[in-house]
Amino acid sequence: MPLALVVQFIYSKVCKLSAKPEFIEAAKSGNILARKCTKCGELHLATVYFCKKCGSKGFEDSILKGLGKVATYTIMTVPPEGFENLAPYAWVVMEIDDSDIRISGFLPKIVTPADLPIGTPVKITGFDERGIVLEKQ
Repeated sequence: MPLALVVQFIYSKVCKLSAKPEFIEAAKSGNILARKCTKCGELHLATVYFCKKCGSKGFEDSILKGLGKVATYTIMTVPPEGFENLAPYAWVVMEIDDSDIRISGFLPKIVTPADLPIGTPVKITGFDERGIVLEKQ
């Protein structure tokens, strides 16, 4: 198989796993686009192709409210290139309420751990070049 075809195949598979436009639009509205397995009802993020519980490929879209709590985070005081003007901020792993789904997102103006105790209620407020944007409730 020519290398160009291999690269094209790999590129098409990798791009399909990245954030889908529907996922981004839901996040801009403060929600999460999830996929519910039609066989067992397990919820997943919209980027999966097989149910982790039963292996089925059958899914239906499900919109979850973008509300939850902080599971863990990292405070960025020396950010990567392109994010220097945004520091300090926290990169947060958020547990979505009423599900087992966790997502990560950007939470601005977090300076110390005292600013963001584990379990702090947060909500999704948008999606931009930073990814999913969160704020404390």
